[in-house]
Amino acid sequence: MLKAGADVNAQSEFYDNALQAAAYKDNETTVKLLLKAGADVNSQGGYYGNALQAAARQDHKAMFEFLLQNGAVITQDGDFDSAWDAAIYGVKEAQERWEQDL
Repeated sequence: MLKAGADVNAQSEFYDNALQAAAYKDNETTVKLLLKAGADVNSQGGYYGNALQAAARQDHKAMFEFLLQNGAVITQDGDFDSAWDAAIYGVKEAQERWEQDL
């Protein structure tokens, strides 16, 4: 699709863009491809706010670090106040699921 001229920053409703979806899914190959093609690492919108918050929310530590190394702003607002808030929310939700399984 990129070779055919697809917009790497095209927006949708849930994930906002392909970069946010790839970060959420921890798909390093796709994230690298999108960034190389000019995706905006700090694009705002969608359910998670931005790619960094999506990675933090899912506890994808390596993806989180990779996005930071590629210009993601950790204090940028999104669905959460910052990527730190997204990570904390993800941990709380995982703990609640674990407690329900006991």
